[in-house]
Parts: sequence; C-alpha cells; structure tokens
Amino acid sequence: MAARPAVLTWLLASIVLAQTTPTPPTSEAVLARLRTDLEPAINSEIKQGHLPGLVIGVVKSGRLIYAQGFGVRKIGESSPTTSRSLFHMASVTKTFVATAVMQLVESGKIDLEAPLIRYLPYFRLADERYRAITIRQMLSHSSGIPDVDDYHWDKPEFDDGALERYVRSLATKKPIFAPGAKFGYSNPAYETLGDVIAKVSGETFEDYVQHNILTPLGMKDSTLLLREANPQLLTSPHLLQRGRLVVSKVFPYNRAHAPSSTLYSNIDDMSRWAIANLNGGELDGKRMLKRETLDTMWRPVIDAPTSRVGLSWFTKEDRGHRFVLCAGADVGFESLVVLAPDDAFAVIGMINRGDDSATPLNGFVNAAIRIVLGRDPFPK
Repeated sequence: MAARPAVLTWLLASIVLAQTTPTPPTSEAVLARLRTDLEPAINSEIKQGHLPGLVIGVVKSGRLIYAQGFGVRKIGESSPTTSRSLFHMASVTKTFVATAVMQLVESGKIDLEAPLIRYLPYFRLADERYRAITIRQMLSHSSGIPDVDDYHWDKPEFDDGALERYVRSLATKKPIFAPGAKFGYSNPAYETLGDVIAKVSGETFEDYVQHNILTPLGMKDSTLLLREANPQLLTSPHLLQRGRLVVSKVFPYNRAHAPSSTLYSNIDDMSRWAIANLNGGELDGKRMLKRETLDTMWRPVIDAPTSRVGLSWFTKEDRGHRFVLCAGADVGFESLVVLAPDDAFAVIGMINRGDDSATPLNGFVNAAIRIVLGRDPFPK
C-alpha cells in the first residue's frame, strides 16, 4: 500500500506548538539544543528497538545547519545511516510532481483549469463526470479520482510503458464524488499527472524530473528509478511485527506508481529542495519556479480533515506560524518535510520503518521545530 491517508492525516495533524518566545534562538543555540535535548531521545528509541534508522535535518536562514543520522540502514548489519543515506520518500514525491506541472504551466504548456482529457485523451473513468476533472483539482486532491489499495509492490514493473498502462487501467473505476466537491486523497490522480508530464514534455516522467528539478538543484544522489539508486547509500524497509523489527519482504517500488511514491533521496539533497522552496524557487542562481508560482502552490484550495490543501502541499497555521508540509508513508518507510516560510526554516525527517502502527518520526520532527522556535522540545 502506498502513501496511506490515515497515516498522513496523523502526521499532518501533529504539528502543534505552544506560544513561542519573541526572539528566536541563534543557529548556534539551536544546534546545541538539538544535540543535548533531541539526540538522546532519538538514541533511546533506537536502543529500545523501536527504529532501525532515522535521519533529520534542519535548514535555517538559507543553509543546512544540522544533518544527523541515527541507527542503521538495515538491521543485522553495521552500516550506519548518514546524511547521504537514501530513503524511499513516498508521498513527498508528489511535491516534485506538482513542481514539474507548474514548470509546464509557466512555459504555457499546461493550463491548471483545463480538463485532464485535453492532455490525456485516453483517460477514462466508469462515469462521465471524469470529463470535467481539471489539473488543479488533481493537484489539490479534489478530483474525485478514487484511491487504490494494492500497489503491487511485490510485482514491480520497470519498463517505460508501466505508467501509461496503469493510467489506462483506471477506466473501470468510478469517481467517489463530483470533481471539485471536496477533499479526497488520491494517489492515482498523481500517477495520472505524471503521465500528463510525460506526454506534454515528450520525456518519461522520471527523465523530466531528473533534467528539470533534481539535476539543476544539485540533488546528486536523488533518483526516481530504484535501479539508479546507489546501493551503498540505500536503506532497507522495516516493519514492526509482534513487537520486533523485521526487514520487509518487499521493497516499495513499482514504476507504475513513480509519481505518487518513488523518489529516493537523503537529507543533503532534500535540504537543497527545502532551501530552493524557501528562497522563492531559486538556488545557486538557478530558478526552479517563479516566486508567485510557489505562492499559488501554497495557497489553500480545499479543506482536509486536519489541515488545508494547496497544490500538493498541505498547510497549517499555529499561533502565528505558517507551515507548508508534506508527509510520506509506504511499506517500510516514512518521511516528513515541514517548511516554515515566514520563519525561514525547514525540518526534514525520514525513517526506514513504516507499518500500521504509529512511529516516533513526527514527534522528533515536531521537537526539532520547537527547538528552532525556542521552546521545550518535549512539553509535558
């Protein structure tokens, strides 16, 4: 199963703060408190056998000030996780899909208000309402395209045609509501957007993202293709079964679901992604998106159960602080990226454990946010 909505809702709901101090601490003070207050708690979780590995990074004022790995890439082996260890990012991938779409909007090749079938004439659902689905509705999880339960991680596809085949297979599905009527998390909507990117650009989805986002931003270790991920950096997926960690028998990869799930990245690379977004779409003189385009992506389109949704990004406000975030959860992995654009910082966390039970990832990311804002990381 990919990008489980229930887990995502829990992750997104849990970014909660107390009243902050008037003057945020310096980067040096933040770094010291991350080491003295946060690291012991993480090490304790790993020592107790609750986590195989965790990485966390903090970006502040345009630079990565903290990047630390804990635990191992695979239980039973000694390879430690580091800031370069690669994790399956799950639904965090969707923010890259949205960025690619918005690049094509900027170049005049896609219209957000246009019907999907303008770009994919072969797209069908088993209900004529599909004809009215727009690109904006798909990006904001308000298209009515139903979610899916089985991602066939145990039967991975690796060929260039996998994505289009999957999109064509949706013809037997019925919309769960009228397009634009409400929020309904949809992984298949993002697979379909990936196919739109491929058809409009003339490249495969993965090649477009590599050429227009990952390479320009200097995300040197990141890839959407599992076979191109450096095996010396890649972490293994784990599950908690009967109270003990085990390596998952399947790795969550299927090229049919690349747009919803299959970015492999690390703290070093994701910090560059965060900085580019916080910096109005530019990094090292290379522009990813216009600043006003990012504003559009972060502007709420529809309400979700615990937050509001823009174009792929979820948004929350708490006591005067605005958070723009995305979370990922697949078999054996969880990830969380939180941007605080008005406060000029970001926190990124990843673990190589993901199952139906709650994990400590969100608590540690939330603790790091509170430290950056000068508060107690673990309030009583």
